[in-house]
Amino acid sequence: MRYSIFAGGKRLRPVLVYASAEALGLPCAKASSAAAAFEMIHTYSLIHDDLPAMDDDDLRRGKPTNHKVFGEGVAILAGDALLTLAFEALAGAALECGLPSKETADLIVNAADAAGFKGMVGGQAADLEAEGWQRKNHGFRAGRVLEYIHRHKTAALIRASVEAGAILAGASPARRRALRRYGEEIGLAFQIADDILDVTSSAQTLGKSGSDRANGKLTYASLYGVDSARRRAQACVREAHRAIMPLGFRAAALHAIADFILSRDR
Repeated sequence: MRYSIFAGGKRLRPVLVYASAEALGLPCAKASSAAAAFEMIHTYSLIHDDLPAMDDDDLRRGKPTNHKVFGEGVAILAGDALLTLAFEALAGAALECGLPSKETADLIVNAADAAGFKGMVGGQAADLEAEGWQRKNHGFRAGRVLEYIHRHKTAALIRASVEAGAILAGASPARRRALRRYGEEIGLAFQIADDILDVTSSAQTLGKSGSDRANGKLTYASLYGVDSARRRAQACVREAHRAIMPLGFRAAALHAIADFILSRDR
């Protein structure tokens, strides 16, 4: 568990929990347990994604993948344990913020929906089913499948990270909707950017082996080309900026994160 959690990475999801909470006036210290929870969920998903039964990757964050170091059985258990510990951390976050029971349940359900079959797991299942599609399917149907995969496999947990900060801060329904929209759009932009980097960057730069190409994955770059994919990511980020304009100067960090998603090189 420690090996994968402390292997590095962008820490995007915990940063989004902090930034969302801060935009609504909640001190960052109050959001730390929730921030840690979302990094645990994300890391569990990477450990399992890298397994031979999934993407069969040997490299993650510039280091050998968990199953290469500890074996498949221990890697599966490490992922399971991180997911379980994440929900313990979310319960702790609710206690730290003094959330009422309804908001506590909302915080838990928000993460569970994003991590489970309605979100990340469902997206991963569709991703596995779609391997090789760019060689035999084109047009509208493949585009719809691709949109489903990206919005569930990646964007759902990013959106939930943003929304978790809003729940902890006691956001109004209107502000929570705005932050949810922001999270959905930057989540899709993030995965499109990943698709582009898988084509344009080396394994050394990315710190992973770029298995999407080897596995025939359906991606924005493979289906639409790099230039069209980049334009779609830019459109998503513009929509994300618009969504949080009503939050004013407090949303400066969220705006900066949206811009970072387009400019990152790994």
